[in-house]
Amino acid sequence: MSDNQATLAERLGYEASQKLVIISCDDLGSCHSANVGVYSAIRDGVASCASVMVPAPWARHAAEMYNGEDIGVHITLNAEHPLYRWGPITHAPSLLSGDGGFPRNVDDLWEHADPAEVLRECRAQIERAIVWGFDVSHLAPHLSVITLRPEFFDVYLELAVEFKLPIRLPSTLTAEQAGFPFRRLAAEEGIIFPDHFDHDWRAGSRERVYNAIRHLQSGVTEIHIQPAIDTAEVRALSDDAEEWIDDLDMALHDAQVTELLSQQNAVVIGYRALRKVMRDSN
Repeated sequence: MSDNQATLAERLGYEASQKLVIISCDDLGSCHSANVGVYSAIRDGVASCASVMVPAPWARHAAEMYNGEDIGVHITLNAEHPLYRWGPITHAPSLLSGDGGFPRNVDDLWEHADPAEVLRECRAQIERAIVWGFDVSHLAPHLSVITLRPEFFDVYLELAVEFKLPIRLPSTLTAEQAGFPFRRLAAEEGIIFPDHFDHDWRAGSRERVYNAIRHLQSGVTEIHIQPAIDTAEVRALSDDAEEWIDDLDMALHDAQVTELLSQQNAVVIGYRALRKVMRDSN
């Protein structure tokens, strides 16, 4: 069977019916609480990988804490918190909001962003992560910002091809809803992505994670969480802090998660496995 005919599970060395799960942590580098929480969730809990927000204030600290974990780049073009700001690491006037840093919301970014500046900024974020010592395993856009707009999706694919990296793509959004066949376009470029990913960005993951595991399908499913330790810093940052703290508790201590994974005969993997398949096939 050729690679084009084989399922992703088979290309990874499993039966086509096998249920494989990537448990990924978002927002590494966003703050100190997230850095400690994310690495704890990977080193001592059920999480298998994470992605770093290179422009965020605590990204350099995340690099200092790095010890070979499966880490991708959380491509970041928004700074969504009203009072906690960060901005581009390149000269990118079209990526700045009126009050400093990236725009807070996706629509504002889409309205003003120059695709050439988006490409330069996203490439610089990946390159900086590599210079900092990360063995970058994948790309995962913050807030799906370059996934769902055709001119920015071209940037996403160009960088995935350039750096030979798998990417995160939603599976709960159709090509008709997006307005273009984003999953088919990625596959045609030889880019690998999980079979299933629900881009539900509501804070708090416990019930969502339970439900996702109970309804696992064959192939690779990515489930994201956002763990953080309980500090005054993270509670001052966002009203969602309680849910992020709960994500860490779930990753470290929730026996129901491991029991559900066992009931499904699911195998937890990381993005490095996808990267290896993608690079071996090129």
